[in-house]
Amino acid sequence: NAGSLIRHKIKCFPQPKMEQSEKRLKKQLRVCVATCNRADYSKLAPIMFGIKSHPEIFDLEVVVLGSHLIDDYGNTFRMIEQDEFDIGSKLHTIVRGEDEAAMVESVGLALVKLPDVLQRLAPDILLVHGDRFDALALATAAALMNIRILHLEGGEVSGTIDDSIRHAISKLAHYHAVCTRSAERHLISMCEDHSRILLAGCPSYDKLLSAHQRDYYIDIIKSWLGDAVKEQDYIVALQHPVTTDIKNSIKIYELMLDALISFNKKTLVLFPNIDAGSKEMVRVMRRKGIEQHPNFRAVKHVPFDQFIQLVAHAGCMIGNSSCGVREAGAFGTPVINLGTRQTGRETGENVLHVRDADTHNKIYHALELQFGKRYPCSKIYGDGNAVQRILKFMQTIDLSEPLQKKFCFPSVKECISQDIDHILETQSALAVDLGGTNLRVAIISMKGKVVKKYVQLNPKTFEERIELILTMCKQAMADAVHLNCRILGVGVSTGGRVNPQDGIVLHSTKLINEWSSVDIRTPLSSALHLPVWVDNDGNCAALAERKFGHGKGIENFVTIITGTGIGGGIIQHNELIHGSTFCAAELGHIVVSLEGPECMCGSHGCIEAYSSGLALQREAKRLHDEDLLLMEGMTVNNKEQVNAIHLIDAACLGNSKAESVLHTAGTALGLGIVNILHMINPSLVILSGVLAAHYENPVRQVISQRALLSAQDTKVMVSELEDPALLGAASMVLDYTTRRTY
Repeated sequence: NAGSLIRHKIKCFPQPKMEQSEKRLKKQLRVCVATCNRADYSKLAPIMFGIKSHPEIFDLEVVVLGSHLIDDYGNTFRMIEQDEFDIGSKLHTIVRGEDEAAMVESVGLALVKLPDVLQRLAPDILLVHGDRFDALALATAAALMNIRILHLEGGEVSGTIDDSIRHAISKLAHYHAVCTRSAERHLISMCEDHSRILLAGCPSYDKLLSAHQRDYYIDIIKSWLGDAVKEQDYIVALQHPVTTDIKNSIKIYELMLDALISFNKKTLVLFPNIDAGSKEMVRVMRRKGIEQHPNFRAVKHVPFDQFIQLVAHAGCMIGNSSCGVREAGAFGTPVINLGTRQTGRETGENVLHVRDADTHNKIYHALELQFGKRYPCSKIYGDGNAVQRILKFMQTIDLSEPLQKKFCFPSVKECISQDIDHILETQSALAVDLGGTNLRVAIISMKGKVVKKYVQLNPKTFEERIELILTMCKQAMADAVHLNCRILGVGVSTGGRVNPQDGIVLHSTKLINEWSSVDIRTPLSSALHLPVWVDNDGNCAALAERKFGHGKGIENFVTIITGTGIGGGIIQHNELIHGSTFCAAELGHIVVSLEGPECMCGSHGCIEAYSSGLALQREAKRLHDEDLLLMEGMTVNNKEQVNAIHLIDAACLGNSKAESVLHTAGTALGLGIVNILHMINPSLVILSGVLAAHYENPVRQVISQRALLSAQDTKVMVSELEDPALLGAASMVLDYTTRRTY
């Protein structure tokens, strides 16, 4: 009959996918949720509650590891138990030490312990959140054991090692639940399969958007901060170490605490996370007496439900926690984000960034701007429906599909074979040095090798000088082809005051004629079709030391050129200091005597008037005219010009007058350097130029006699670079090619 015929057809033909899916879903999906710390539990808990509420669909297993199980961090596994979740496994995986090595050892320990647990639980899916090193261990173990991984909050961007860990977990994960459209695009550009990416929103927002309206927040505020504290009249502070820049993050933490003490508002300070550097941050907090200070309450942990109420009703939140740039936006709470830990995160208008938080005043001013404000609520990271979407997404996962990930690589052009000469080509710069006498051009390699140098007398007029520079540069570019060097750009070192941003010499020294208010960049760049950088010769010497010399790896140092004149450059926090009108580091014009000899700048008593080559030449001529210069064995013919070398030779042969002149010159330079030490406190002074070796000992002696005790140990070294001006000019080009900020 018709009924049996229909039943026969159903048996003979494949069932629609919908029906197959419904049959498969009758088997519980075993989901393992692994949580490592209080922060990721706040994101995972809403999903865990959602899974628990559907026992007919899901079988929940909970694994706890990481800082959850450490007393110093609040034993936060207890809040999981208070939420009535059965913890299947507790893994002690943290190696104490709070430094980089301890983090690595903790990952290793987790990898040793996780296989037994995962093998016993045999989950269909492992939920891993975020970018912590513990999560990397989880994802690595699961991927190697062929367990499907659902990664939450991948594709986001921040400013620390967390980026690398987050993206590494994304590459190990099989499925992704992201918070923002931007994060989704990032994963797609990382070649992840679009069909396996869910734009869900942040799970914690499901709780945040409903929690804001609750009326018991006053009791929570009083319980943590005291009965006298009112809504929007307190601060929440949460700052974590930046593992790629621990020293600076500790400095920012100290400045933040100083600013909060000065701001004089009741403040809830949460202890930092367990990353490398946290121990030092806690020491800073205790050294400043924060735990005993009447305005502060320092705590290791606040339950998430209470914490979000405290953030929602705070006058301000400060620090570098992701909570500030993410969850706080749901309430419109004003946030001050310090440092680079959250660089790249999407933020609402409630966040004020103080990325270069290097002074107490900056942070204090930010507090003045933000405290007590209110902003529109932001839903960048979610709309309150993330958990519902994630649960539906997990139900669509086909466990019968092959486990091997497929990456969606963009199409690329076929590889074109290259000539060996192109492969071995040396990236190089053209360096130009304009001195008072000579004009020099050189081809300089990435490693600072002078491949070829060209020298001509410096012409007296602007037109002739530019023409000669172009001629020499074109010759060098032609030779570079045969020398297998690829020229990346042109760097110009010149005397005088220079605006490096526009490539203009503002004021020249008297040694170079027709060289003021001169645009060097435009004619060179137009003719050579290359980018051009220009800077003062003293600054170039400092750049040369930073890249190739004694200053390599030194954060704060000063270079002083001792030649025809006295110049120099200042490197502070790894950056060259130019000053507001580009005359920073005119070190030769530090005045060391009110009644000293006249300087070429028009003033009196400058270092340059005592210690430069021209000053020594002036004194040598004076002594020679008075027949007080030459010693036995010394001769100066009528055609030879008396210079500083004759003065130095005479002093070496015992001429007391020449010795006195050099002693005065060395003392003047030493006094100027003492002033520099007291102003900017560098860790190193580098003496460069032809007179550097003669001044090394006198300068050290003056520092030991005249400097403050805290500055007397400053190192003084003589540069070992042969051509600092050329190397510095080249470094402007070469640093750009490696994307170093100049």
